[in-house]
Amino acid sequence: MRAPAVRSLTESYGHDSVVDAARVVLSRLREEISSGLLDGNALQLALSGLSGAVENQLRRTLSYSLRPVINATGVILHTNLGRAPLSDAVIDHIRETATSYSNLEFDLATGDRGKRDVHVDRLFRRLLSYEMPAVSASAAGLRPGGTAEAALSTRTEMAYAEATRAGIATIVVNNNAAAVLLALNTLAEGGEVIVSRGELVEIGGSFRIPDVMAKSGAILREVGTTNRTRAADYEAAITERTRLLLRVHRSNFEIKGFTEQPTTAELVALARQRYIPLMEDLGSGALFDLRSIGIGGEPGVLDSLRSGVNVVTYSGDKLLGGPQAGLISGSSELIARMRSNSLFRALRVDKLVYAALEATLLAYVQHDHDAIPTLRMMRLTKEEIGKRAEALASKVNARQLKIEIIDGESLLGGGAAPSSVLPTRVLALSCGGLSADELAARLRGSEPPIIARVEEGRVLLDLRTVFPEQNAAVVAALNRITS
Repeated sequence: MRAPAVRSLTESYGHDSVVDAARVVLSRLREEISSGLLDGNALQLALSGLSGAVENQLRRTLSYSLRPVINATGVILHTNLGRAPLSDAVIDHIRETATSYSNLEFDLATGDRGKRDVHVDRLFRRLLSYEMPAVSASAAGLRPGGTAEAALSTRTEMAYAEATRAGIATIVVNNNAAAVLLALNTLAEGGEVIVSRGELVEIGGSFRIPDVMAKSGAILREVGTTNRTRAADYEAAITERTRLLLRVHRSNFEIKGFTEQPTTAELVALARQRYIPLMEDLGSGALFDLRSIGIGGEPGVLDSLRSGVNVVTYSGDKLLGGPQAGLISGSSELIARMRSNSLFRALRVDKLVYAALEATLLAYVQHDHDAIPTLRMMRLTKEEIGKRAEALASKVNARQLKIEIIDGESLLGGGAAPSSVLPTRVLALSCGGLSADELAARLRGSEPPIIARVEEGRVLLDLRTVFPEQNAAVVAALNRITS
């Protein structure tokens, strides 16, 4: 600590931090000596470099662990890489909200306490402007005193009446699992929820729908089989204890072959006939038409609500392109019940999430889809990406590096449209003396780290998920990689 080079480090890092780093370095050196890894010359070299080793240890210990990386995988909603990146407008609104006081729960007009959800609910109402029609018993084909009508409990009948009143509302919790938990606890605690066996999915981190349902206090009632479930299976399972019909998006897999699944229209008709709310867990949840980028079969939030689904849950940081959040949209009466549930307080989000959501939703309201990075990446054409790849490759002058530009496929990721791909052009890299895995490791070790795919013995870089302003960093890393 008295050595001048080490003592000077205390001005930047503080005395205690330097002491801790010196102890770590000396302990590591003692272990190397005792294990016989160092001969006399190596030991002298290590001793002469102690101050530098202490400084390196300080930098590793006191630098940020959470770092920006360049996503060259072509997976747009890459869960391991933080899913949806946020726009400059979102960051600006977060900064304004975070560095000052705000009207988060303050009504500026009346001077009274306000509700934090109003900042985004007003925008969701514009985007999901659709009135859910009320359905009478006669419209459902039931006669007073009929067998089906008599079998309904008062509680179920009241729940359905609430679910079919006009008006759409949205509330926000911290992620989609929390949204499902809150909705099930509010609408079905102590009662049964009917769901297809083929939809009892496991999402990332080993979390499973049956486990979330158990925590909610609802009772799982499985119907059908893994590959085939019919509307009649749901109908046969309905009892006086039934509180909810549930449809779950299968997220990151598909079942193909000998399969059957009831349509949303069939489940809506059954829910109306039996006065039971229908809830759909969309998982990703799009607010724009995926068919415009060539992806079909992926229901959007508005599609589900228009078809008559009473409650829809979805994520904020997937197809929406915003921050991590769980969103619950549906009948205003049912949403009001969820808002008054004490779990809502436990699962609510802070002002920064509301700021990020508000700025993201404003881009949707203004039809400025290219302002949302996730949507902009999805809308890029194969030709546009190919031209960028050619321009980037022309600036790389590493002799040992072989670069080809080939056709490839980008993925949406995040459990959205698992079998759908977007055509792209990729840089295929190989390097003499290095395996593909070693080359990928060197890219991860660059500054900033570059995350790529390895396929068929080559490293693939898909510029769909690389921001144009990151091109220079990729070129620099490729030029250094074999040096």
